[in-house]
Amino acid sequence: MLEIVDLCVAVAGKEILKGISLTIKPGEIHTIMGPNGSGKSTLANVLAGHPAYEITSGELLFQGKSLIDLEPEERAHLGLFMGFQYPIEIAGVSNIQFLQIALNAKRKANGLPEMTSEQFESYFAEKAALMEIKPEFRTRNVNEGFSGGEKKRNEILQMAVLDPCMAILDETDSGLDIDAMRVVARGVNRWMTPEKGLLLITHYQRLLDYIKPHFVHVCINGKITTSGGPELALELESKGYDWLISPVEESYVA
Repeated sequence: MLEIVDLCVAVAGKEILKGISLTIKPGEIHTIMGPNGSGKSTLANVLAGHPAYEITSGELLFQGKSLIDLEPEERAHLGLFMGFQYPIEIAGVSNIQFLQIALNAKRKANGLPEMTSEQFESYFAEKAALMEIKPEFRTRNVNEGFSGGEKKRNEILQMAVLDPCMAILDETDSGLDIDAMRVVARGVNRWMTPEKGLLLITHYQRLLDYIKPHFVHVCINGKITTSGGPELALELESKGYDWLISPVEESYVA
């Protein structure tokens, strides 16, 4: 589904990613962990198509199609969803307006008829209930005045409505208390099916108590240095990252 091949990325001339390779198949949940400054969020932003990041070599393939020359909205229309570490606010635009426009743009790009307002109202209510989202989110402006936890829950609602086949969630657990994390995790698990793929980026093992990954990868100094199963996350929780950082790499990690 998603194939990253020897990806190297620079920002303002500085190399950040130094040859990352990763393959995510349908039905798989992959987690990337690592210390601050290791390149985790850079990878997420590159997948989403952020213009500040320059791909210097390597390949990004999604559903067999190269992503490198595609705009962010084209990637979204293909079925790629990005959940940001710091979701932005959109003043003056309600959640339901924003999501109806976004979903209909995706449907139009894929040759499907647009939903009427009446059809979308019913669809939105169904997804909000499934994701345990309060009805008031319908008319609130996108993330405006939201707490950190509300912003993350709102992103999971967006994911449910747009129903991508591949989601990248960058530190979804950041700023969540334990109850909010459970709600967000239940939403992610309800969205996940054997046809979909998920890439979770996180610092901590605690989210993985609720969303069970098939594979855990450790990113250090722009490279995936170690991969394993869910037990690797538990080992990182008890040991930290120092045991995986060589003296040369240590000088690069913030």
